[in-house]
Amino acid sequence: MRRLIYISSTRTTFTAGDLEEILRISRRNNAAVGVTGLLVAGGRRFLQVLEGAEGAIDAVFERIKQDPRHHAVVVLSRTDIAAPSFGEWSMGYARGGAVRGDATLPETVAQLLAPVTDPSLRGYFEGFAQVHAAA
Repeated sequence: MRRLIYISSTRTTFTAGDLEEILRISRRNNAAVGVTGLLVAGGRRFLQVLEGAEGAIDAVFERIKQDPRHHAVVVLSRTDIAAPSFGEWSMGYARGGAVRGDATLPETVAQLLAPVTDPSLRGYFEGFAQVHAAA
């Protein structure tokens, strides 16, 4: 099993509707190939972790890299793992600003990461959430 963490920038600012459509399609596609993960959006930056079979991860990531809405796609980590950190999630999601009522992005990310024990994985997302909290 493989874990891939990447960061990217968008060419334009996405509306909430745009992000919901991306999530709907990503969740459907990821579930079909057994990929789980988490996406955090902050302004025009995305931080995402994908977990699953190596071939499935490679195919999903290739599709992401080819998406013209993204640029500056940078792999932060690519590692083999024994088990996924995100259970059955086809794609967990959080965005900057007030994302759940009065919860801040760091608070929301902390809730999403509660079951995750890998300190490196937690560090990527907690740091990103702190930097992009107001986005």
